[in-house]
Amino acid sequence: MNCNHHGHNYVQAIVGAEKGEPIAMLLSPSSSSPIASADSSCHPCGSLFTIFLTAPLQAFCLLLGISGSDIEMDTFNKAEKLLSLSLSEWGLTLATSDTLNPVWAQTLSDPFLRRLLLRFIFSQAVLMLYAPTFNKKEYHPTCLPTLPVSVLPTNNDFQMVVMQIASVFGTANNFVFSEGVVLPENRYGDMDRVEHSTASLHLSVLQEVLGESSAPGSLVRSYTRSFNAFAARLSDEERQIIASRKEVLSVFPSRTLQLQTTRSWDFMGLTENVKRNPTVESDVIVGVIDGGIWPESESFSDSGYGPPPKKWKGTCAGGSYFTCNNKVVGARVYNGTSARDEEGHGTHTASTAAGIKVSGANFFGLAEGNARGGVPSARIAVYKVCGKNGYCRDEDVLAAFDDAIADGVDLITISLGGDATPFQNDSVAIGSFHAMEKGILTVHGAGNSGPTSSTVGSVAPWLLSTAASSTDRKIIDKVVLGNGKTIIGNGINSFTQIKGTKFPLIHGKDASSFCSNAEARICYTGCLNSSLVKGKIVVCDWGEGWEEAFRAGALGSIMLDTETMEDFTNFALPIPTSGLTAEKHDVVKSYMNSTKNPQGNILKSEVIKNSAASVVASFSSRGPNAIAPEILKPDIAAPGIQILAAFSPVSPPSGDPKDRRSTKYSIMSGTSMACPHVAGAAAYVKTFHPDWSPSAIKSALMTTAWPMNATKQAKDEYQEGEFAFGAGHINPVKAIHPGLVYETSREDYINMLCSMKAVGITCPGEIKGSPKDLNYPSMQVHVETGKSFAVEFPRTVTNVGHANSTYVSKVLTDSQINVSVKPSILSFKSLKEKKSFVVTVSGKALPPRKRVSASLVWSDRTHNVRSPIVVYTV
Repeated sequence: MNCNHHGHNYVQAIVGAEKGEPIAMLLSPSSSSPIASADSSCHPCGSLFTIFLTAPLQAFCLLLGISGSDIEMDTFNKAEKLLSLSLSEWGLTLATSDTLNPVWAQTLSDPFLRRLLLRFIFSQAVLMLYAPTFNKKEYHPTCLPTLPVSVLPTNNDFQMVVMQIASVFGTANNFVFSEGVVLPENRYGDMDRVEHSTASLHLSVLQEVLGESSAPGSLVRSYTRSFNAFAARLSDEERQIIASRKEVLSVFPSRTLQLQTTRSWDFMGLTENVKRNPTVESDVIVGVIDGGIWPESESFSDSGYGPPPKKWKGTCAGGSYFTCNNKVVGARVYNGTSARDEEGHGTHTASTAAGIKVSGANFFGLAEGNARGGVPSARIAVYKVCGKNGYCRDEDVLAAFDDAIADGVDLITISLGGDATPFQNDSVAIGSFHAMEKGILTVHGAGNSGPTSSTVGSVAPWLLSTAASSTDRKIIDKVVLGNGKTIIGNGINSFTQIKGTKFPLIHGKDASSFCSNAEARICYTGCLNSSLVKGKIVVCDWGEGWEEAFRAGALGSIMLDTETMEDFTNFALPIPTSGLTAEKHDVVKSYMNSTKNPQGNILKSEVIKNSAASVVASFSSRGPNAIAPEILKPDIAAPGIQILAAFSPVSPPSGDPKDRRSTKYSIMSGTSMACPHVAGAAAYVKTFHPDWSPSAIKSALMTTAWPMNATKQAKDEYQEGEFAFGAGHINPVKAIHPGLVYETSREDYINMLCSMKAVGITCPGEIKGSPKDLNYPSMQVHVETGKSFAVEFPRTVTNVGHANSTYVSKVLTDSQINVSVKPSILSFKSLKEKKSFVVTVSGKALPPRKRVSASLVWSDRTHNVRSPIVVYTV
């Protein structure tokens, strides 16, 4: 990779959008968010950073030194020429006058900068005042000149807009309307021009630091649709200079995230015959930020579909040989040249969320049945941010959020992530906050770093974070030994062996000429001798030894099934592989030691009923939340083990390039698979309640979830329970009638961030309390080890059930804590009525690494609104 800028590092610059308030990563509708995990090896030119600036108008004013009333203004003629260059393009002309009111901080000697400034100011003003979501009362530009202007439009609508602008600028009496000018077609005030002006601002910021000649080569990308941000390559010194500027809110390194299906819907109760709103569902657009899609898959056929809904503002820019249809309504590419999926991951997640029903789907005969998504009538918009290696660059994901919000998606599913990071440095948190502001819920995988505690990577409270759990279908395989003994193991083996055939078994320690005995036993990388394992099944004392067995050319592998191996055997591996528990693994080795010619076979996998479902996967990342310790994460669990869904036929199902198999449907496991299940369920709820906020939908899913129990055989009880599954297992059908919902506003989130003293946030005065006071559907608190405690959780619920209803509280609690609720009865007389209450949790001193759980249930005998309560020490 050639950096083209003195070998400088990437830097992401994020500019806030509206007011001059510093919005760090979160506040106004145009801030920003990149997505990726910091791994300098993935960026040979250096690390990617993110810089947040103040709002564009304020930032531009500061940039050019125009900040108030220090210096007298220039002559009218110069200002007239300055404004005319900009306003003439909008059908506006200046009236003559002898004097002007505005005061400039300094004379602008550069005509280009003068023109750029005024074009930018005016276009942003028109954009913001004409956009339905803009609130002009909150808009206070500090550097705009007040000028008498004569406007000549023919459109009354546009006259009203100009008057709004005039009112904000304090010049309403100076506008005169007459005939002669046509309103631009774009009701948002010529968006292309606005985007160009904002991009010019980004370049100007870099020019001040790097100089005019170097700035264009440094700028990587501008984000101008939903966020005001840019990515650039900078040295560390240049990064520090930008970070020191007054208009810069924060600078942080980029990360590179990694990618994290159909019995599962039936298992959750969302059957084919469940009640639906097909017309509304057809208007729902699910945005999939992932690795692309295979548009020709049967799961994405548009047979019977009408045109996309009118609200759709996106485009089909999927690259060469990529065609959208009325099912896949849009596609954009940020990584590579085509939105076509070469890994299978994006196709799998998209079809899980919103694929149509496909009969007879199977993986080489395994798990055959009807494959479908949670909302099969919904549309799909694809944003390809992940490349062939499965890595997803920060600046690309930011661009996808920017576009998805502006395109008009109703919901975003994003199955990629990294380690937990502070909100102001977390691009998924940033992007999803802006999506939330626009009424768009973002569903995010919790991560695949379990079962260790505090590994959950999706930690922002406005995200719906998903854990992966099992269904009542399990795929197993069988190992048949030469002595006739059959052992049941874990594995997805699509390879068919002739029944009755036996193959030589060899242990790793006997198949190596290069490694120590300890390394050979576990089939460590590079240890197996190809000539010794050819035509044989290798037995390894390690869960990941199959990789070396495959490299060496073995016929198959028998692994020691640890928690790690359990994760691998839930995927389609490139050779017949069976994972055995330690006890069963010892049976195989004992047999091998009993004969000079040990033989065996690994049979093709089969499907059995899993009576233990649902259990959280060992790989699923656990809490507690490392960034906001008083916010329970993950939020909810959903099917994420052995999921069958659509796949890219050009991608080997095992991911290994030497795997020559091709399939239209494949079996995958991960929180990546759980995430689109929750997204599909959220979209299903939205079809019944189109006006519900993201927090209301999230609350409905959490408070109606099935209760789950901590894994009994877990080695460490601390990391299980709510730290593994959050509120419980998703129950989509119940979620459309939750009774009560916990609604959380943008202001609530801001107050929470202020209580955390988050970097770059402008707070509305002194904020009391802590994140536990957020109006969240779950309750969690971290208490000090060895000390008694008493904690209050203030909450407010909104009635969405029956107009006249009374809810009585019930607490299910651990004997180690006491829980009280005041008031204990809530009576409602109307829908959308709100009632507040306080939950008090107290108890005696707890030892280190202790998690104590309880739950609060509000019931009106029709609805049961359940919230988990967690108290823990570290």
